[in-house]
Amino acid sequence: MSSLIFHFVFFFLFCLSKCCAQGNDTDNLALISFKNAIISDPLNITASWNESSHFCSWIGITCGSKHRRVIMIVLNSSELVGPLSPAVGNLSFLRVLWLSRNSFTGQIPGEIGKLSRLRRLNLANNSFSGEIPRNISRCSNLNYIHLGNNNLSGSIPTELRSLNKLENLLLQLNKLTGEVPAYLGNHSSLLAIALGDNKLHGKIPDIFGGLKHLVFLDFALNYLSGEIPMSIFNLSSLHTLQITFNKLEGGLPSDMGFNLPSLKFFLLAGNQLTGKVPTSVLNSTSLMEFGIDANNFTGQVPAFGNQKDLYWLGLAGNHTLDDLKFMYSLQNCTSLEQLILENNNLGGVLPRYIGNMSNLLRLSVGGNLIQGNIPTEILQLENLQVLGLEKNNFTGMIPESIGQLRQLSRLYFYHNRFSGEIPHSLGNLTRLIELDLGSNNLQGTVPSSLGSCKFLSFLYLNGNQLSGLIPKELFELSLIEFDLSDNHLTGYFPVGIGSGNLTGLINLIYMNHSYNNLSGEIPTSFGTLTSLRELYLGNNALQGVIPASLSSLRSLEYIDLSHNHFVGRIPNFLDELVSLKFLNLSYNDLEGEVPLKGAFRNMSAVSLVGNSELCGGIPEFKMPKCSNKVASRRRRLSHRLIIVMLVIGGLLAATTVALLIFLCARRKKRSTSSENSSLDVIPRVTYNSLYKETNGFSTSNMIGSGAFSFVYRGILEENGKFVAIKVLKLQVRGASKSFLTECEALRHIKHRNLVKLLTSCSSIDYQGNDFKALIYEYMANGNLANWLHNRSTDGEENHEPKTLNMLQRLYVIIDVASALDYLHHQSGTPLTHCDIKPNNVLLDEDFVAHLGDFGLARFLPDAANRLSLSQSASSLNIRGTIGYVPPEYATGNTFSTYGDVYSYGILLLETFTGRSPTDEIFKDGLNLHDFVKRAIPEQVKNVSDPKLVYDEMGRLISNNKTIECLTLIFQVGIACSVESAKDRMDIANVVNELNVIKDAFLRN
Repeated sequence: MSSLIFHFVFFFLFCLSKCCAQGNDTDNLALISFKNAIISDPLNITASWNESSHFCSWIGITCGSKHRRVIMIVLNSSELVGPLSPAVGNLSFLRVLWLSRNSFTGQIPGEIGKLSRLRRLNLANNSFSGEIPRNISRCSNLNYIHLGNNNLSGSIPTELRSLNKLENLLLQLNKLTGEVPAYLGNHSSLLAIALGDNKLHGKIPDIFGGLKHLVFLDFALNYLSGEIPMSIFNLSSLHTLQITFNKLEGGLPSDMGFNLPSLKFFLLAGNQLTGKVPTSVLNSTSLMEFGIDANNFTGQVPAFGNQKDLYWLGLAGNHTLDDLKFMYSLQNCTSLEQLILENNNLGGVLPRYIGNMSNLLRLSVGGNLIQGNIPTEILQLENLQVLGLEKNNFTGMIPESIGQLRQLSRLYFYHNRFSGEIPHSLGNLTRLIELDLGSNNLQGTVPSSLGSCKFLSFLYLNGNQLSGLIPKELFELSLIEFDLSDNHLTGYFPVGIGSGNLTGLINLIYMNHSYNNLSGEIPTSFGTLTSLRELYLGNNALQGVIPASLSSLRSLEYIDLSHNHFVGRIPNFLDELVSLKFLNLSYNDLEGEVPLKGAFRNMSAVSLVGNSELCGGIPEFKMPKCSNKVASRRRRLSHRLIIVMLVIGGLLAATTVALLIFLCARRKKRSTSSENSSLDVIPRVTYNSLYKETNGFSTSNMIGSGAFSFVYRGILEENGKFVAIKVLKLQVRGASKSFLTECEALRHIKHRNLVKLLTSCSSIDYQGNDFKALIYEYMANGNLANWLHNRSTDGEENHEPKTLNMLQRLYVIIDVASALDYLHHQSGTPLTHCDIKPNNVLLDEDFVAHLGDFGLARFLPDAANRLSLSQSASSLNIRGTIGYVPPEYATGNTFSTYGDVYSYGILLLETFTGRSPTDEIFKDGLNLHDFVKRAIPEQVKNVSDPKLVYDEMGRLISNNKTIECLTLIFQVGIACSVESAKDRMDIANVVNELNVIKDAFLRN
């Protein structure tokens, strides 16, 4: 009997071992098929996937301890390219398939439906196309599906109704069509539904009100219509409701605040909602963001005050009536940073207690009916960065003490009734980028103290009663737009504009000094302002000839020199300006023959009236014929020119042959480059569509602003894509088209960690002004600065992230370093970004970092001379941002790729310390570089961001390995940000070092 038992046990163990061996073979073959389908693996992730080791030890693979079968594949952010092998369906023990942040293409294989044990599926942020496989419904244990940010189309499969364990369904940022599936309302376990940025239509199913555990609901940027079901407002667990930019109608229930006690993010901007804002919302005391901009709400604004965590209040673009009394209670919202009340019908005066809102960063009340003086208490807002009082009825003087608001970067006071003089204290606002005091009743002189605002890029003082001379200091500023029109200014232009100490206007795009009393000649040095697009000097007392040096301004599109005293002939170069759209030379003393080429062939593009000595030209000008004397002289000049051309032609004959050979040799390369540089990923869009989808470029849709532009969030009718729309500011007549630098840079580069330019718009706005915009891929998680400094948006799993964790930050800085390595070494002609900072690092849905804003970028003509260029940083106006600018730029030394490395080093240190380089602790010679350098290695915990080292209770959560990792990271940041440019790390070495650190961190 015992012998029989022994044989039975032996046979059982033999069969079990045989079964396990076969299972191992199946998993091994499936993983090899997975690897073989990969087209590109730049990080060599799958290099270890070979027979020299068991597959359970391969990178990204986790096996179960009992059967040694694959239970997890985690290869997110691995830069893998290619299709996903159907063999993955043979991994029958697989529980987690996590492949986000790669470049997988093709369709999602239906074989995934064979994975009956699968619980978590994350294929987000890839390039999968086609429909969602219907047989995923066979994975009955699935509780997490994330397919967001792909190119998936078709409807959401009805078969998913069988996934009764589903907790998270995240399908945002695709091209899904059809209606929102009503069956999802039967999945009582659902915690998060994200269907934003698709092409869904129809109504929101009322049955969703039965999802009692729902925490996160996102339907933003679709075509949903009808009313929001009242049952949605009864989900007591809901803390995020985001249905922005749809076509929803109806109102909000009066008791919503009582039924949504956990509400934190309430975002309904860009719809057609009506009625009153229910006062019961005041019971949602956990609110952090409340945005109902661009709707049709009316009545009183509720008296917010119990919301201690509220940092964003957006009410712009509604029909809110009455006055500003509700602001009294906002004093109790101690976290409030953004107060946006633009374009309503709010009346009354700006209350004095506004000074108690000490954390305000932005106060925007433009486009209302507010009157009275600026209360002096507003000067208590020491952190204020944006102050917008434009388009109201403010009176009185601008207080001299305005200079106390030293953090201001943008100040908008235009279209009011301010009087008195411009305060000299504005010169204390050294961070000022944009100053608009246009269309008021200001008098006196333009203060020379504005010359201290070294970062000022946009200056508008037009439409006032200013007199006296234009201060020479203004011509030293790095201005992009410069408008002093419609005043009583006198005097001459400085002779040395564009040279010597007056190189500040070298990047000037728009100049309007018309309707003044300026005299003298146009300096020949104007010819150095090669970025100039629009030049308006009409209605002055200027004289002399139009200088030939203006021929170098090849970008000129609009010129107005009318109503002056210019003499002589119309310069020949004016008919060679290929970009010229309108030229006004009327009412001067010009003489001679009118050109026949270029803009002069179109009467609507040129105005010449009031010049009695002009002759000839096209018949439509109705000018007298030129005299024989004039014609004879021109014939003699023509004969001489022919002789000269023949001589020159003979000299050039030989070189022409060589040139043709050279051009032919490069033709193929140039053609390929042209194909790769195309910007038209999607068709060009119209101004009308952009205007419609941004609600008239409403501030409620504005998601950011920079020195050159405003950025709006919108959805294009052409493809239904949620995009970021970058447009030049339209406050002044003839808005300038200022994106040459960025267009030139983005035309030559393409990389997964660079912001993706989708298309552009070149059109005319509704006022007849020229309009240009660039449309970029939308970045759902905003910029890095918001996450580093506690202004992050809602997350996808824990629904309440307040910061980035260690690994996320490490991935972000590697992404940025990879982008710079590409720009410096791999994109052909080296390109310097010149403005590396957290605001220009954009994060997509899966926190992949994309470097953006190439407005200051520069191509380096010779890679071998990156540190010895002939042009200096100051001469090219490479200013950057305070705290991130390398020290050599401040002293006028040459710009280089190593300048970017310095800025990157500061960004890296800020990312892991949580401290900005302009933090108030950095004074008396201490800076972020030295702050970290002095602390490592013994005091790394003391300089690291506390969120990486301690939990909310102040308990230490980091281990020795984490501290070692932080130390290594800080050493890289220090090596990048040393003072001497030649001693800094090359960015390629930075990428290698950080990848080694990342791999070590993941192993631990």
